[in-house]
Amino acid sequence: MARVDFYVLPQADERARHMLACKLAEKAWRLENTVYIQAKSSSDAERLDQLLWTFRDGSFVPHGLAGRDDGTEVSPIMIGYGDQGIGTRDLLINLCDEIPSSFKAFPRVAELVTSDEACRQASRKRYAAYRDQGHELNTHKL
Repeated sequence: MARVDFYVLPQADERARHMLACKLAEKAWRLENTVYIQAKSSSDAERLDQLLWTFRDGSFVPHGLAGRDDGTEVSPIMIGYGDQGIGTRDLLINLCDEIPSSFKAFPRVAELVTSDEACRQASRKRYAAYRDQGHELNTHKL
């Protein structure tokens, strides 16, 4: 069973959610973990790709976009959407409203939740689904 951590942000905007995804990915990478960030769409994946270069001054977070054939497929951090070549990773950071079908391949899942009501409602459904499947759940209010 996976350990699932829900990170609840006080902000309602998607940018705050993306910033937290970058911070979590960087922390996991520094702890020598591999990460897959599940974006909602290709445009969100592109935004995250850019943000990982700029979210913090002086940061370097090696990453790539799934589905590109540009040599970054072996990066410790991959960003994708849909069912693009997720592979085996230590941590899944989910930015979607649904639980990704491949989440069972990950020992840890991070669910990022904003204060937006629609985002909270979707996260409650995911929480219940994870709970009903017997996963270890933790909630962190930021």
